[in-house]
Amino acid sequence: MCRTLFYFNQLRNTLNDKVKTMPLLHLQNLHVTVEEAKKPILKGLTLAVNAGEVHAIMGPNGAGKSTLGYALAGRDGYTITHGQATLNGTNLLELEADERARSGLFLAFQYPVELPGVNTAQFLRTTVNAHRTARGLPELNALEFLKTCRSEMHKLNIAEDFLTRNVNVGFSGGEKKRFEVLQMALLEPTLAILDETDSGLDIDALKTVAEGVNRLRSPVRGFVVITHYQRLLEYLKPTHVHVLQNGQITKSGGPELAQKLEKSGYEGLH
Repeated sequence: MCRTLFYFNQLRNTLNDKVKTMPLLHLQNLHVTVEEAKKPILKGLTLAVNAGEVHAIMGPNGAGKSTLGYALAGRDGYTITHGQATLNGTNLLELEADERARSGLFLAFQYPVELPGVNTAQFLRTTVNAHRTARGLPELNALEFLKTCRSEMHKLNIAEDFLTRNVNVGFSGGEKKRFEVLQMALLEPTLAILDETDSGLDIDALKTVAEGVNRLRSPVRGFVVITHYQRLLEYLKPTHVHVLQNGQITKSGGPELAQKLEKSGYEGLH
């Protein structure tokens, strides 16, 4: 009996160690074809993101940066033809887009779409409660939701009349990006992918968005930040920087890699 218990404990410890060392997001030899382009865009991308890490992905136009986010989120027209993609050990390729979102994957769009006729407050509350239900948590009633939502809006300098408007309709570029970060704050994803969240932002809006993201950094959450520019990374301070070229990650490093790219560009990268 003692020997059996000893081996059982050894096995349990081994399994626990594996869980601890398992990447939060693990992409292995990922190939993606985009229907609109009628050709493969990602051609063997491999990436591991651990909990608590912020990975910045930089690269020239057409390299496949946005394609990566869309493919992982399950957007129509972006087909993963080969490779593996897991989130917390769950095979993303076996899940529909809504199931991927409820499993903890969040994508902040570069160009958030307008939803005429869809009230912002109702949209947010419905989404939040869908995620809470998936996690086995009770839904928030109207008062509980408003209290939580207004607290996050205050941190992002969003006026309260924002909730009476329709989703993204008539929003400025900065308001749309703040709304993306507000959604992320309310949904508390396991992994957040930010697709050029800094595009079109003035310096004040950029700081507000970056501060919102930094508040959400956590030992149990990971980020993939897609950007062209060093200025966002100055505020986010990523743990890892990758260069994506021709559908593959060609170079990886720390924050100093982004600084080098700012000075020499992609052609000067060796």
